[in-house]
Amino acid sequence: MAELGHMPGWRRRRDVEIVAIHEPAAARRQAALRTNIRVYEDLDLLLAGESPDFVDIASPPAYHADAARAALEAGAHVLVEKPLCLDSSTLEALRALAASRGRLLFCVHNWKHSPVYRAAFDAVSAGRLGELYYCMLTRLRTQQAGGAPWRVDPVIGGGGILIDHGWHVFYLMQWLMGGRAPRSVAAQLGIFAPGVVDEVADLTATFAGDGLGYIHLSWRAPVRRTSAMLYGREGMLEIEDNSIRLTSRSGRREQLPVIEEPDNSYHPTWFAALAEEFEAAIAQGPQGPIAQQNQHEAATALAMLEAAKASHAAAGTPVALGPSGSGKSGNC
Repeated sequence: MAELGHMPGWRRRRDVEIVAIHEPAAARRQAALRTNIRVYEDLDLLLAGESPDFVDIASPPAYHADAARAALEAGAHVLVEKPLCLDSSTLEALRALAASRGRLLFCVHNWKHSPVYRAAFDAVSAGRLGELYYCMLTRLRTQQAGGAPWRVDPVIGGGGILIDHGWHVFYLMQWLMGGRAPRSVAAQLGIFAPGVVDEVADLTATFAGDGLGYIHLSWRAPVRRTSAMLYGREGMLEIEDNSIRLTSRSGRREQLPVIEEPDNSYHPTWFAALAEEFEAAIAQGPQGPIAQQNQHEAATALAMLEAAKASHAAAGTPVALGPSGSGKSGNC
């Protein structure tokens, strides 16, 4: 992710200089050295020697919290790949630390910069669907991203497809639903021997204002496909990979225009747009609207993630979320 997604994205930002790379894995250090950027094996030495304005964390999930904590303590703003961290108590501690240092703690919500989902958001915001009732998001994959072994390691990856794709669909669904708070989550996870992490996740979520969401995630599909369907009183949107179609209540169909640059599954183009958003958030400050929205999305995504795990453990029983869509949960 760092090499193929983040670094190409940063190189599009002419006002940003990447001064150093932290790469503790010897097997990957040669690739880092080829960038002609200073490479450190030890993060603390990098932070002390370089005093960076910000740190971009793109390691596997198990290492996010410690790296974010160290960077914040060193006085840097922090950008973190999803999931920002793996439990709500850690998130609360990191947010408190960031606030005490007056620094930004920002999560990579790059799917909001996908042209097709931006087009969907614009159509919903313009009222073309009317009052929104339903949102379905589907992520079909034939294996974990890149076949990376750490993604199916419960210690390093933190879980399976619920961790890997769930965070994305949780913030994306909340955003497409107009920021409505989720009220409950019900989930069934599929773990298939000899594997030990979930490879399939099937979820339903309820939202404020009688909104309903459905999510299906799979690493066991025969084909790769990313799709969505949203409908409201006045119309329906259907998304299939990079294509989006609007059908009105009258039956009129319209293919919405989407301009998608050539990209790969690591989406460096989306990341470049996310990097610009991060820079704008730094300029506004931690209490600015961009940072506050990102933090709310991250807290809600984590709450939905924890609720999904709890629901699966309770045989799919819906688990209620707090009034704001985050915080402590309990069985409905």
